[in-house]
Amino acid sequence: MSEVVIPHRDRYPQGEIRRRLETHRFNVLVTHRRMGKTVLALTHMIKQAVRCPLPSPSFHYVAPFRNQARTVAWDYLLRFTAPFPGRKVNASFLEVSFLGRKIQVLGADNPDALRGFYSDGVVLDEYAQIKPNVFSEIVRPMITDRRGWVMFSGTPKGQDNFYNQYNAALREMGKPGSEWWAGLYTAEQTGVIPPEELERIKRDTPANIFRQEYLCDFLASRDDVLIPVDLVEEAKKRYYKEGDLRGAPKVIGVDPARFGDDRSVVICRQGLQAWPPVAFSKLDSVELASRVAAVVRDFRPDAVFVDAGNGAGVIDVLRRMGIAVVEVPFGGAPNQPGRYKNKRAEMWGEMGEWIKAGGALPSEETELGAELASAVYDFDEAGRLRLEPKEKIKERLGKSPDLADALALTFAAYVPTAGFRGAGVRKASYNMEFKL
Repeated sequence: MSEVVIPHRDRYPQGEIRRRLETHRFNVLVTHRRMGKTVLALTHMIKQAVRCPLPSPSFHYVAPFRNQARTVAWDYLLRFTAPFPGRKVNASFLEVSFLGRKIQVLGADNPDALRGFYSDGVVLDEYAQIKPNVFSEIVRPMITDRRGWVMFSGTPKGQDNFYNQYNAALREMGKPGSEWWAGLYTAEQTGVIPPEELERIKRDTPANIFRQEYLCDFLASRDDVLIPVDLVEEAKKRYYKEGDLRGAPKVIGVDPARFGDDRSVVICRQGLQAWPPVAFSKLDSVELASRVAAVVRDFRPDAVFVDAGNGAGVIDVLRRMGIAVVEVPFGGAPNQPGRYKNKRAEMWGEMGEWIKAGGALPSEETELGAELASAVYDFDEAGRLRLEPKEKIKERLGKSPDLADALALTFAAYVPTAGFRGAGVRKASYNMEFKL
């Protein structure tokens, strides 16, 4: 085949990133706005399509929505494949064929349209807006037979699935022979945006948005997030020893599964220290009650709070076992009706106050941290704090915030200790002073 020149020349850091993409099977690329990641992704895909030695190579560019994919990528794909002789374009299917190869532009808003394909390479662009199961249930099987590659790319939008994928890739990178690579490029690093223009953008943009969009800061947060990610990250750095917790009440929160992919979660907390949550899938009431009973036996709590909305069966079984539990209706009346709209808002609000007061979260629990930093709040006409509907959080995260709800349940009411655990109660006994 005669030489074909694609009408594109890499600028920094595209060439550097391209070398990484060509030597790793799984890549997570975090970039600032206007860096040129979509152009990089498409030109990389075209190059790999030409190089692919397998019969009938097939590649897929996936954006969160089909209309978005058409707007962002389709024109670029047409431009960059124009020099190939015999190129065929199917505008209805957003598909281009050349030299026996095929590249298709798709949207993740109709994930079933992706099923049944094989793929030699997939780009998941703006991955923060794509549901997690698109990769695990659809894309991963697509690339299995032919050992295809995947590129996750996007700009931070908080501690979401993209954040988790980036951190997972960083962990994998350190292992010998790893197939993973992760890179993060800020506007200050790349110089793509001239310094004077970047300074204007900084002046004209809210600080948290600038940190996210141009400094690639996953820890930047919206102004209306109840528990900012900055506080969550600080809480993950704290840890209290047993002596610090002496005398503080022990509490267990139980959030039974609702339906579908939701999980049942059990979490333990003593004073300012929360321990890693334990999640269960597809357990009936008796099975879940048995798991909770085992935790109660080992932890010896002063109180066990269970979500009443979905835990009626679990509550009944636990009580028959002789375990005292408190059922908590998330939509019920708060203990502080002048401050909170309902019980759910109160538990989350007091959980936020606990973190501000020095609460410690499990350091390795990125999923719990992402859920805690996901809830958006406002105030009703009476000036009471209320949370956005749980369905909106679930839509944004791609799953229910089960872990965070379980921890919130540990703040359902003031809990005194059943007995004096020892003298010298320290700062970490926050809940001894806790008032609802």
